[in-house]
Amino acid sequence: MGELRRVQRTASGTFFVCLPKTWAKTRGLQKGSLVALSQSGDGKLCIDAKYGSEVSPRVALLHPGPFLGREIIGTYLLGFDIIRVEDKTHIGFEVQEVVRNTVSRLVGLEIIEEDYSTIVLQCLLEPSGFPPEKILRRGYAIAAGMHRDVVSAFVDGDVSLAKSVMARDDEGNRLYFLLVRILRTIIQNPSLSDSLGVSPIECLDYRLAASLVEAIGDECVRISLKTEESKGLKLEGDLRRLFVTFNMTCFEAHENALTAFLGSNVALAEKVRSTRGKMTEQFACIEGAVGEQQPELMPQVLAVASFLRQIYEHSVDLSDLAVPKKTQEGFL
Repeated sequence: MGELRRVQRTASGTFFVCLPKTWAKTRGLQKGSLVALSQSGDGKLCIDAKYGSEVSPRVALLHPGPFLGREIIGTYLLGFDIIRVEDKTHIGFEVQEVVRNTVSRLVGLEIIEEDYSTIVLQCLLEPSGFPPEKILRRGYAIAAGMHRDVVSAFVDGDVSLAKSVMARDDEGNRLYFLLVRILRTIIQNPSLSDSLGVSPIECLDYRLAASLVEAIGDECVRISLKTEESKGLKLEGDLRRLFVTFNMTCFEAHENALTAFLGSNVALAEKVRSTRGKMTEQFACIEGAVGEQQPELMPQVLAVASFLRQIYEHSVDLSDLAVPKKTQEGFL
């Protein structure tokens, strides 16, 4: 628990609380200094001692090493505005390539300065222009498109289409990293939380939802690899019909799951969970048909069906994040 202060009241009826002396001195406050007061969504009153002053950019200093790419991504996700990569002697070609490849994976991050021993990266995004729901919807649209195309590719033996699905996964990852950065920035900035209408608790849910959508994209990449292994073989007859039906059930599940999460629709979320019995029955039918009709495709068909069932499990987890609006309001 923080320091407790008793509320005082003037003769005219104005309420006031004295600021801690140490806190005020640390922030350079003097008699007559202006501070900004803002109320967060959960009713807390926040005092900003930097009112009227320009916020200094957050700077991270990194040195070339075996995990430089991961370190750049980590500092980006933590919300740093400027990332300096410095070496005591000179930055070699391999390090330059690592930096450029990593920058290409992160939305808004650009190389703004470079010389023989330093590369300076800066994030040019304005967080208030990126509502979490909008980013999540875009990320889901990519994952859903990957799912739709990759199953068509597998059923028709279209290796070229499967490769295009794998290429799209990079864009999904870029949006995931962007959303994580925005959510962490919101949690650290109450005024941004208010302007975007997203509470810290909702940030946690968005983070989980984004990771599940990103996981759906990863399962699609695995299906793409199995499509390449099948070398153009197509599904025929009853097996094709059973597989398409199974996929439709899976696809509908994650569509409903996202709708349930964004709309706080618990009834729709329960519908996603109640589909498990249907998914199990359809999976068993595929197992029975594949050995009888196309034994040469058995490993790929069973693997892809398992990946689709895992997508369904991700959908269930996503739907479990749906909380009634009245319950949400009770936490605020």
